[in-house]
Amino acid sequence: LGGSGIARLDKMQNEAGENVDLYIPRKCSWTNKLIQAKDQASVQINVAEIDPATGMTLHRNKTIAIAGYVRHHGESDGAIWHLVEKGTRSAS
Repeated sequence: LGGSGIARLDKMQNEAGENVDLYIPRKCSWTNKLIQAKDQASVQINVAEIDPATGMTLHRNKTIAIAGYVRHHGESDGAIWHLVEKGTRSAS
């Protein structure tokens, strides 16, 4: 405790007392560049995996992160489509 009566924590800790980070950086799935913490135009989408025989979800998903730069240039729909198609071809 400092002189003001306020506890000073140098690290963020969970209930178990383990040190945890406040921010986990993400990479754009299309460009492989880091998405900055202040990129408010970036999106993260979870795409469900579907069983091709039944058309039902397999209760698994693929997470796709798209940077604001890609969205600003109007390339996000093509990027997402390509990433989803690439994932379905590699799974079968």
